[in-house]
Amino acid sequence: MKVVILDAKTLGDDMEFSQFDKFGEVSVYQTTSDLQLEERIREANVIVVNKIKLNKEKLEKAKKLKLICVTATGYDNIDINYCWRNEIAVCNVRGYSTDSVAQLTMSMALSLMTHLNEFDKYVKDGRYTAGGVQNHLRPYFNEMAGKTWGVIGLGNIGKQVARIATALGMEVVANPHKIQEGYNCIDLDELCRVSDIISVHVPLTSETKGMINEKRIAMMKNDVIFINVSRGAVADENALVTAYENGKIGGLGIDVYSSEPMTSDSPYNRILNKNNVILTPHMAWGAYEARKRCIDEIIKNIETFLMGGKRNRVDL
Repeated sequence: MKVVILDAKTLGDDMEFSQFDKFGEVSVYQTTSDLQLEERIREANVIVVNKIKLNKEKLEKAKKLKLICVTATGYDNIDINYCWRNEIAVCNVRGYSTDSVAQLTMSMALSLMTHLNEFDKYVKDGRYTAGGVQNHLRPYFNEMAGKTWGVIGLGNIGKQVARIATALGMEVVANPHKIQEGYNCIDLDELCRVSDIISVHVPLTSETKGMINEKRIAMMKNDVIFINVSRGAVADENALVTAYENGKIGGLGIDVYSSEPMTSDSPYNRILNKNNVILTPHMAWGAYEARKRCIDEIIKNIETFLMGGKRNRVDL
């Protein structure tokens, strides 16, 4: 069997791929361009891929392909309909990055709520030393306890964020795909109105694309903190940036972008050096432990497929 790993670099330079050798011939490519893709997948039986788009035109070249393993939970880069029609199995990985993404979400919220970057800058640029006062309290900041956190999406990550927010003394409201017991589930518009912090944890689908739009941003509280660690296209990026520029949004934490890497014409370029803006390079999922779990899960997916099982199948 021929296994092709197309974009190993997206999993980090510290990951080991020798465990795939037991399946047969393994080709590990750090990156793969569109020009290289056809040649690399032509003889492949199994493709392991993270971010590369595999649409009908590309998959038609892989006549021997039986299984695609996506090293992520989201699989919007794969033409699932083509795979289903052509009996190509597709497996994703679930739950591997829950703690990692929740950790970054909370890190962003804590930093933005406390204006940490501004206080850090105040000391490092010498103003604290020159000021002659023992403390400095501008900008003013608030405690999180007693505030309301709106969680959009109640999968593993959304639930973990809700648990941590509750532990910090916050009231949690949620807008899940389906109503779930044990949570205060409310309409998305109402969530936008009542929340002091909003974080997004949904896959990119036709329903979620553009769900955070200009109209819903206008519903939010003044000085709201907004965090997106799901998919860039669930939000209108220009509307978010404009709302920040106009003072509507008080803090912005973004780890995902409609085009990745972030393009030179992205609206976020307008606020690169602004206070209380945190922009990270789609790394929330990528703690070492999470990436190791991801690869271990891919190995289990392949083993199960070879035994006729359907572990983590998303094409059925």
